[in-house]
Amino acid sequence: MTHPRTTPAARTDGSQDTQDTQAHGTHTAHSTPGTALTSSLDDLRRHLTTHLDPAARAWLEHALDEAAAHPGIHGPISAWELRLAEAGRRCGTAYADAARVLIFDAARAGTDALTRVYFQGTADERRAVLRALPHLVSGSGALPLVEDALRTNDTRLLTAAVGPYAARHLAPHEWRHAVLKCLFTGVPVDHVADLARRAQGDGELARMLGDYAAERTAAGRAVPEDLYRVLDLTESVTPAPGTDHPHAKES
Repeated sequence: MTHPRTTPAARTDGSQDTQDTQAHGTHTAHSTPGTALTSSLDDLRRHLTTHLDPAARAWLEHALDEAAAHPGIHGPISAWELRLAEAGRRCGTAYADAARVLIFDAARAGTDALTRVYFQGTADERRAVLRALPHLVSGSGALPLVEDALRTNDTRLLTAAVGPYAARHLAPHEWRHAVLKCLFTGVPVDHVADLARRAQGDGELARMLGDYAAERTAAGRAVPEDLYRVLDLTESVTPAPGTDHPHAKES
């Protein structure tokens, strides 16, 4: 379907945070979304081994060995948790998220440990927790962390929160609101993992998008171009085998 296009609304200052530093280098808001989300742990480790300087590489290897030797949670704070705070200084901001994800993996951090780091850590550590979820948590037990991030207006946390873990586990109602939150805050929908599949044929999402577009138009504000992209996805339907209903879809 073809929609009339309007000039996208000017981004707020906060939306520039979506020019996020990702695990494989600095990505702008229009570049490939979160490699720390889409790369395997082995790929992340190979990338860091290739790109870190010798001192940073030695620090990371020591941190991973230490985490593997003393996994889980020990006392008020574990040794590997201290290394999370060092990662930015030791590895550089471009590689800190990937280093933290690898430390979580080496420490065999489960939902309890990740939850503790999330709620006690810095914004950078919270973002790394969110990026670690699809690698380390198989069930839906860590959804409260995603839901907490989606309640913030920190675009870097929002970008990490709408990754593969949310795509797999967020219920339809919460997932739709996550998509709308991206539009509200200027987070490009390219960062929403599995967007095409989950949006396909979603009439309720289409209604919400239409309401939001109408509100902005009535207020004399431009409609984000990303809204039209998602709306087009909701109108793309693959009928389920054996059904005649053109919009049959499991939410």
